[in-house]
Amino acid sequence: MTAILGIDPGLASTGYGVIAVDGSRIRHLAHGVISTPASDEAGARLDRIFSEIETLLARYQPAEAGIEALYFSRNITSAIPVAHARGVVLLALARAGITACEYTPQAIKRAIVGEGRADKRQITEFVRVLLNLPEPPGPDHAADALATAICHNNNRGFLALKQAALGKTAP
Repeated sequence: MTAILGIDPGLASTGYGVIAVDGSRIRHLAHGVISTPASDEAGARLDRIFSEIETLLARYQPAEAGIEALYFSRNITSAIPVAHARGVVLLALARAGITACEYTPQAIKRAIVGEGRADKRQITEFVRVLLNLPEPPGPDHAADALATAICHNNNRGFLALKQAALGKTAP
């Protein structure tokens, strides 16, 4: 069994999802959100994200991770706090010896629904079905993180072939 951590980064809410993979079977282990209050200064918020990611890594010991790539369409200033959150998540993963594979929101949607323009409701419902959950996972950031973990699992074979072609070991 391999545990995979999925991350939907954000300064206010960093979603996480953990799945277990055994051959072609996947199952849900955990999901949730790391929330930080806007009233706290940025450094304290980033420290909390880092610490809680380290706790998740210790608890579930994932061998691999997928993280949503930084995406912004209009406002670069809103992307900066997300980039900071991504940075501390990537640092925690690196310290644990885990390489994170990055996926665009469109790639994640295609991996889950088959369509890069799927809406949140579709993603959440497909994640529920794929993981055989009794209810759709929530909140949205946690559902997105589970989708990212599933996306990473779906890409593992391709990533292994790519790494082999480059003469490297797969993540």
